[in-house]
Formats: sequence, C-alpha cells, structure tokens
Amino acid sequence: MSSLFTYTLRIADSSLILGQRMSEWCSNGPTLEEDIALSNISLDMFGQANGFYEYAAQLDGTKSADDLAFKRNEREFFNHQMVEIENGHFGNTMVRNFLHDAFNFLFYTELANSKDETLAALAAKSLKEVKYHLRHSSNWLIRLGDGTEESNLKVQDSLNEIWQFTNELFEMDEIDTELLNSGIAVDNKALKEQWNTIVNNTLSKAKLTRPEDAYMATGGKKGMHTEYLGFILAEMQFLQRAYPNAKW
Repeated sequence: MSSLFTYTLRIADSSLILGQRMSEWCSNGPTLEEDIALSNISLDMFGQANGFYEYAAQLDGTKSADDLAFKRNEREFFNHQMVEIENGHFGNTMVRNFLHDAFNFLFYTELANSKDETLAALAAKSLKEVKYHLRHSSNWLIRLGDGTEESNLKVQDSLNEIWQFTNELFEMDEIDTELLNSGIAVDNKALKEQWNTIVNNTLSKAKLTRPEDAYMATGGKKGMHTEYLGFILAEMQFLQRAYPNAKW
C-alpha cells in the first residue's frame, strides 16, 4: 500500500463518513429550507469522496472506487473520528461540522498547491463547496450560541463534548511527513494557528466558551475508531454486502 494511496484514502474516508452522517438529516431538518441545505451538503461530501476514491482506485490498480467505499471493514477506514459521532440535535451537528469545516477549508486551501496535480485539482474543486459549508455551520453556530439561553447551553454542552476530537485533525504521522517532504501533502500542524483564529473569533460571536484541552481522542489514521463507525458501515454497506457486485 503506497503512501500516496493511503493519504488519498484518508481524505476520501472523512468525506464519505461525514456525508453519510449528513444524509441522516434528509427529511429531518428543522425547516424545509434547512432540510434541503443539509441534504445538499451531504451530496457535496459524497461528491468529494468519490473524486478521491477514484484517484485512490487508480493508484491501487486492483480496486474500484465502489470497492474502496463499500468493501472495506472498520479497521480499514482512516477517517477522522470526529466525523463518526452521532448527529444528535441540530446544534450538535452544527458544532461538529463547524470544527471540521474550519479545518477542511484550511486543508483544501493548502492541498490545492500540492505538487500532485490530481490532488491539487480535487482540492481546488472541493474548496468551492467547503467555503459554503464553513459559512453555513459558522452562521448557525453564532445564531444558536447567541440565541436563547437554552440554545446557548445546548451548543456549549455539544462543544465541550466534541472538543476531544479536534486535536486529531492536526496530527502528522510518517506518511504525512514523507509526502510533505515531497511537496505533496499538507502540513497539518501548520494549520492549527489559523484554525484557532477562525474558531476563537466564531465562538466569541456565538458567546460560547472554548473548552480546555484535556483528554484528546486519536487513532483514526491507524484505523482506530469510536463505537459509531461500525454501525455507520453496517447501514451504508448493506446492499453491497448482501448482493455483491449488483448492478443497477
């Protein structure tokens, strides 16, 4: 398994799993307009995932994009743990998405400068959507945080709970370092300062308190996940597992 293949797979996996989570909001949004918005974000994430899976399949040479999405087990996925956690209430989803959207915006901005032309093109294409995702989640976070006393308390509780998954976004391992030295990968650690600025400014407007760093979850890059991923895959992969290689 080449480093570039694994790196590409990691990006695709995070997009796929978050897209699956967002698809759960279809027909469940708080308003019709928001229901459509959440569904469209889900489609955006699936589209991004497909682009990176297609490239990963090309690099692998033996598996298709569908194989990579629907025929791998839990320990073979390398997504951020944050994207696995349950949607919860609407405010909880907006907290999770905002923290991840802020990272994605910075990540894709840098990846668009990659020496790997395919990764750079996929990042540039995805960036147009990611900018909207960040605007959407940050606006809702401010609206909820600076809303009623109850909405503020709910999103603050969500922020406190989800914060443990933020440090993993900026981790670098041997694959990241190898490809960074080749001019291909993004220096995740270097994104932290800008991410802090975006997060701190938004939390201030939302009248929310930034949690202290305590226990921080890790392991997604190594195939270690929360208890939620297995349930996501069981639902997402059911048809392909039940009817292998079925064609529509």
